[in-house]
Amino acid sequence: MTLLEPASRARIAPARSGLVVEEPERMLFRVSRRAFTDDGVLEAERRAIFDQCWLYIGHGSEIPENGDFLTRSVGGRDLVFNRDRGGAVHAFLNTCPHRGATLVREPRGNTLAFQCFYHGWAFNVNGRFASRYAEGNYGEGHYDGGCADLTPAPRLEHYRDFYFINFDRGAGGLADYLAGAKEYIDLVADHGARGMEIVGGDQSYFINANWKLLAENSVDGFHGLPTHSTYFDYLQTVGDIQLGDVSDRFRGAMRDLGNGHAVIEYPSPWGRPVARWTPAWGEDKREIIEAGRERLIAAYGPARGHRMAEYSRNMVIFPNLVINDIMAITVRTFMPLAPDRMAVSAWALGVKGEDPRVRAIRLFNFLEFLGPGGLATPDDVEALECCQRGYRNQREAPWNDISKGMPRGANARTDDEEQMRCFWREWDRRIAQGARS
Repeated sequence: MTLLEPASRARIAPARSGLVVEEPERMLFRVSRRAFTDDGVLEAERRAIFDQCWLYIGHGSEIPENGDFLTRSVGGRDLVFNRDRGGAVHAFLNTCPHRGATLVREPRGNTLAFQCFYHGWAFNVNGRFASRYAEGNYGEGHYDGGCADLTPAPRLEHYRDFYFINFDRGAGGLADYLAGAKEYIDLVADHGARGMEIVGGDQSYFINANWKLLAENSVDGFHGLPTHSTYFDYLQTVGDIQLGDVSDRFRGAMRDLGNGHAVIEYPSPWGRPVARWTPAWGEDKREIIEAGRERLIAAYGPARGHRMAEYSRNMVIFPNLVINDIMAITVRTFMPLAPDRMAVSAWALGVKGEDPRVRAIRLFNFLEFLGPGGLATPDDVEALECCQRGYRNQREAPWNDISKGMPRGANARTDDEEQMRCFWREWDRRIAQGARS
């Protein structure tokens, strides 16, 4: 089944799902607005994407001590992400194997065991059943084979302390899945000599728009200046940049990282707590920020050290993880609840043991620009919800155009749309493959 008109079929690249159309000879890339509104499409995404891709569950620094746990909703399942008494990390389905009650009802904590409030079944923090009942309650051998143990996520792997789960036991390994994204995770993970850590809790909110719109927006350099003009006006007032400089300095390069992942990288028009001082922070911060730059250059060489200090990066890891290494480092995930609603969670990532003055700048930047009450995120939320409202007209206006920069090919810039096309090609491939299976 295809959405394409018969007259168009001869001109286009072979259709997959019928919802994405790429016509290289016309430099045209379109996505059907049905992909953002149709319940059947969302159900196909749940099967072909969220049941089969590696999904971010958390950072190891969120459970630093043995016995630490937190609860997360990932891929439509509720899970417990925890560290056991020996320091091993686990991800269990948050469901009691007895009668199915939610086992862990607290958002986070530290414990030696989990106990279900309904009938009292108890479990060690490694997931093993820990209750034993008198003879006659259960038959001999009832507990053999782990039938009463907690159910682990089928796959749990990590890279540089970023933990991912996969509900497909047969999926390839995480390292292969991340592909070129590993280089950019490394750039973030290497900021701190002692490693990185999630700072504080999460910011959780809802957006009345399709989840894929946030995946697009997170690496969309085209919308920055028109949508976030208030923020750039603010930078001119309190910072050291002029808006005329921003239009040139914000324009960098885009890279296809494979498997639907993509990144834009560009010279920073703002200060970066890791190693780029700005006068707005005051002279008393200059020495320590510049010491951070010197450490990066000494540790990684002039080229990589300068890149880590001076350049900003926005990366999407397919399907729904964003790492923004800009004026602060944000880790963000988003889960679809309906075709027109998503749940968003975001965390600030910082350098372990950094000077409190730098940590204060980092958190201020995180809240000021990236938080749900900041200068940018409300703009983005309004833009995405505005798109979703516009899709009510899809019968007469059925296509999104994502063609900007196609003539530049591999030389795409941050304000082009090739990074979104990378996402959509992988989305299209997986949805079509799921329809055939």
